[in-house]
Formats: sequence, C-alpha cells, structure tokens
Amino acid sequence: MATVKLENIYKSFGETEVLFDINLEINDKEFVVFVGPSGCGKTTLLRIISGLEEATRGQVIIDDKNVSNAPPVERGISMVFQSYALYPHLSVFENIAFPLRVAKIKGKELEEKVFKAADILRLRDRLDFKPGQLSGGQRQRVAIGRSIVREPKVFLFDEPLSNLDAALRADMRVELAKLHQNLKTTMIYVTHDQIEAMTMADKIVVLHDGVIEQVGSPMELYHHPMTKFVAGFIGQPRMNFLTTNNVVVKNKKITASVTEFNSVTLSVEVDETKSGDVIEIGIRPEDLEVTSDKKGLPMNVEVVEHLGATVILYGSVQGNSDFCAVLPSDVDVKPGQIINLELNPSKCHAFKSNGQALYRKLEG
Repeated sequence: MATVKLENIYKSFGETEVLFDINLEINDKEFVVFVGPSGCGKTTLLRIISGLEEATRGQVIIDDKNVSNAPPVERGISMVFQSYALYPHLSVFENIAFPLRVAKIKGKELEEKVFKAADILRLRDRLDFKPGQLSGGQRQRVAIGRSIVREPKVFLFDEPLSNLDAALRADMRVELAKLHQNLKTTMIYVTHDQIEAMTMADKIVVLHDGVIEQVGSPMELYHHPMTKFVAGFIGQPRMNFLTTNNVVVKNKKITASVTEFNSVTLSVEVDETKSGDVIEIGIRPEDLEVTSDKKGLPMNVEVVEHLGATVILYGSVQGNSDFCAVLPSDVDVKPGQIINLELNPSKCHAFKSNGQALYRKLEG
C-alpha cells in the first residue's frame, strides 16, 4: 500500500509565496499527474513530497506516516529527474546497480534486481553499453531502471520526457503507461504538457499560481471544467471563448446571445447571475461544424492546417482573433474565406467574469 496525503501545504521562498493551502489525497497504485504552466508550483510540490524541499507549513503523509521532517531516503520514494543524471563512465548495468551498491547489496541478489529492471524496460541487450552509446529514450529508461531496483513505495517523475523529440515522447508515454500497469505502484508525474497528462493519468491535478484549480479524471476535466483556466488548459487545441453581456436569466436558465442570430440556453445556478451580466461562452474546436445556414457563427479563416484525418482552421470570430475549429479533412476551406459554424448548446460551457464555471448541466 502506498497512499500519499498532503495537508495544508504552504511554501515560500523568502517573501515569495509559491504554494497556498494544498490539500490532496493520492490513492494506492494511482497514476497522478500534476499539470500546469511554468511557475505554477508543480515541481516544488513534487520536491516537497520527495523531501528535497521542506514545506513552510503543512504535512506530507505517506502510508499514514507523517514524513514531513524525514529525509528522502526514509520516505520510500524514488525520483526520476528531467535530466537523466547518468554516470557517463559507467555501463548501463552499473548505472542501474548504483543505488543497490550504495545499499550494500551484492552478488546474485544485485544481479537479479538489475536483470529484472532491464527486462521490464527492454534494456537487457544494452547492459554493457555506456550512456553515450544510447538514444535519448534508452537513457531515460536507464534512469527509470535505477529507480525500479530500489522498489520504492512511490515513484516521482519530474518532466522526464521534456528532453526527447516528439516521436520519442509519444513512445515513452506508452512505455510509462505499461510500466505502471506492470509494477502496480503509486506514481506521481509532473509535466506542463496536458497531452501527457490526458493520455497517462488516472487522476489529474491542475495547478495555477500555486493553488489547485481542479482534481479529477482526464475526462472529468475535459467535459466538466470548474474554471475557465482548466477549460482552456485541458484539451488540444484549446477551448474558444466568446464574451457577451447579452444575457437573459429566466427560471434558472440563461440564454446568452453570441451574435444577432446565435444564442445558447443553459440550465445553471443563477443565484449570483442576472440579466445583462458579462459571461463567457466556451466552445471546444472539435465541437464545431460547418453549416450552410446564414445564421451560423461567422468565422474569418486566416490559417488552414491539414493533419490527414482532420483540418484545423485558425481565424477570428466576434472580435476573438484566436478562434479555432477542428473539422473533417474533406471540408474544403481556404485562407481568406468566411464560413459559418454551428453551435451545439449541449456542447457549450459558460463562465462568470471571475472565471468560475456557471453551469451545473447543459440542455440541448
């Protein structure tokens, strides 16, 4: 069993506060991803769990034991860093074996542990190689192997794929997902890449400016973002937003007009919302369709990207110059065209001016 609980974690560097009242529970065998933009505090939080940083206030509890003041070696964790941190003069075998030798493990037991890790990571035929003879993905697997042999309760990963090219990143995401299934161990992974978070996580923790914006499964965050920040951060391409104050509130329903001809009606909690308030309507690019109806949402197309199965259009709508639509590849659109897009109210999101989600459920 390897549960992790964070209670009221605060962290300051001098007068600069970077984490504010972090409370989080991570269950046994979960793959949890901390995601957010640079500077949001995700790596600092991971280092506090590992013991490499000390929280200003709050407690870190691993397996019901308060380890807030315990050194890293006593926490039952192992950490894989962004840089591979391999010894260039040692073979792959010796790099993986290094923590075992530090722990005074020798002979057959050491060999068995190294071979087991190498087999899991498909490195058995590379054990005599030096790091300089390996690809980036292989070097990262060696770094992971060095963590596996320690048999930790919790694996910590600090942006381990950021130094790899796009193809290797995709391959390593699959490798890490398989590794989690094979080891059945609690893993906590830090990244700024929401695609990594969406594809690997059981649970995502979205951080922004030192606070937790939302915690949930990838699909919960995608379909039910609680804030505008989460809505814009989760999903690729990012969600579109249209601002309007043409709002009518009646019988706990909001009807928001985004153009003279387009309106969406949503079933919401409206205790603090009244007719005429400014709200933002969120529409994911993949939820838009081209329509021949003149009453569609007009988009001035500026850039067209062909991706095989889909085409991505970039342009402007109602003063939003960063508008995006993802359409089937058989849609023939050229830069400079104006097309009409259909809005499906059941796929729209709504946010108050403070960024909080406005709806409880959507009605088509």
